[in-house]
Amino acid sequence: MPNPRLAARYAKSLIDLATEKGQLEQVYADMKYLQAVCQASKEFVALLKSPIIKNDQKNSIVTAVTKGKVSELTAAFNTLLVKKGRESDLPEIAYAFVDQYNEIKGIHRVKLTTAVAVGDDLKKTIEQKVQSAQGLGTVELETAVDEKLIGGFVLEFNNRLVDASILRDLKDIKKQFSKNLFVQNIR
Repeated sequence: MPNPRLAARYAKSLIDLATEKGQLEQVYADMKYLQAVCQASKEFVALLKSPIIKNDQKNSIVTAVTKGKVSELTAAFNTLLVKKGRESDLPEIAYAFVDQYNEIKGIHRVKLTTAVAVGDDLKKTIEQKVQSAQGLGTVELETAVDEKLIGGFVLEFNNRLVDASILRDLKDIKKQFSKNLFVQNIR
């Protein structure tokens, strides 16, 4: 069961400890790695959440997956999570850590969804436009493709949504026709 409050607390503690030890950038890279592992392997996430597998087995599996790829601080943190029985929250903690890191560093995540894949030049142009128009510092652009949009784009950032897709236009037209607002004006 997702527990964002718990994940935020663990992430905050790890950020504080990493800052104190001067390893914030390394731990950030470790959390990005753990995010990638969790996204790539649903089996790994299922293993973390499994009540059947014993903690010592989970600890050895997590250690085997991360050995040589994460810092000692992150490895110790992972071991602590398993000891406390919170290993199932590791994916959520990694996301919370990255979000808090981005907030500290002034990095804004922007998601661009288009009907077809976009090139690097267009990505850079969109990053610059969003930065200048919204006064954002550093922008981290994530792209996605959704063919249902037909054309145009959907831009998400700072809990805002800019929907300039053809799908949205078609839905608006359909709504106008279904309400038939102009029939009264004809008579």
